[in-house]
Amino acid sequence: MIELVLHQRRVARHALNVLLGAVESCADTAAIPAVLARGVPELARAVGDAWRAGRRPVVAWSFYTASFPEAAAELAELRLRSPSGARPLHVAGGPHASAEPEEVLRAGFDLAVLGEGEETFPALLRRLDAGEGPGGLPGLAWIEGGALRTTGRAPPVDLDAFPPCAPRARRIGPLEITRGCAWACRFCQTPFLFRGRFRHRSLEGVRRWVRYHREIATRDLRFLSPSALSWGSQGPGCDLEAIEALLAAAREEAGLDRRIFFGSFPSELRPEHVSPAALSLVRRYCDNRTVILGAQSGSERMLAAMGRGHGAEEVVRAVALCREAGLRASVDVILGCPGEDEDDRAATRALLRRVSLEGGRVHAHAFMPLPGSPWAKAAPGNVDPATQALLERLEAEGAAHGQWRAQALRGRVRGGSSPMLI
Repeated sequence: MIELVLHQRRVARHALNVLLGAVESCADTAAIPAVLARGVPELARAVGDAWRAGRRPVVAWSFYTASFPEAAAELAELRLRSPSGARPLHVAGGPHASAEPEEVLRAGFDLAVLGEGEETFPALLRRLDAGEGPGGLPGLAWIEGGALRTTGRAPPVDLDAFPPCAPRARRIGPLEITRGCAWACRFCQTPFLFRGRFRHRSLEGVRRWVRYHREIATRDLRFLSPSALSWGSQGPGCDLEAIEALLAAAREEAGLDRRIFFGSFPSELRPEHVSPAALSLVRRYCDNRTVILGAQSGSERMLAAMGRGHGAEEVVRAVALCREAGLRASVDVILGCPGEDEDDRAATRALLRRVSLEGGRVHAHAFMPLPGSPWAKAAPGNVDPATQALLERLEAEGAAHGQWRAQALRGRVRGGSSPMLI
């Protein structure tokens, strides 16, 4: 017999809620005891309680690259605190485990889940609970005889086959409506982790889970998507009939006393998708008055090198359309990308000024290479003095924000030897 212990780190809570929901929805694993623990003391207590109850603890971890060093340190401390006979099995998942399984396993984790875990993880728990080994389950990696062994990545899952939360445990988060991405931006891990195409939750699936949000009386409903206006489309276009059907259904199921957020965190809009018609749908059905636009650079050369699929003028046009619609655009930019020169930096500074003049707000990041992305081996980016000065002025005016200082410092300290997530 096993007991599932989920390490509920702040940045991993949504992923673990979905993972727990998959365990709950599987008939063979629904009865497995599960507890959530925050921090090493709670984890050690949960591991000890499971052991004393005669169950082997299986500890689930999920982390981004930026938090991997912290997770590895917590694991080392937890192993020292765990009772000697408990034999906890530590299973790591998430973007960093998928992209760098050997690094994760050599840090002390027993198994790494590669890719999407909704099918792999319950299947693993089922075998462990029966006293069996993982065998040839797809989507796993481990160290054997000093060498990395894997069974490859699990196939992509059908979003409608799994809940976007853990309903039995009443653990909810943003409602994921799309996974994957049809673009292949060179700084981004998403299309390489989740395949380079869209998978959408169906309209009926969205209705079902919006109803659940209403049933448990949540005040806010947020959608999770790499490109919110791509819902219902399989290519680079934007199907506004599908978007209106989605938002109308969400409003109908949520009622007028719930707030709906679309195109704001944790999702964004592509600049070329922004139009008066699209923004009118946001104003009609949703409550957010800020939308996030992915710009990333003001340089046409760098936008092409990134594989963004849009130009700088489309960004400026989108910011202006947002202002005219009574919405404020929060514009993501990544500074210090590989191959960037002074002409590129000057073009980006010009874009930042134009965004500010159009009433937008800059969300600035320093480039950090992501494992599994085409730019994974590039050096972390620096923010040049002229751009720093402009950002500081815009920040003082309330027209810019972001963690670009900390990201640039983190990159210098680590020297680019281990990729980080923004």
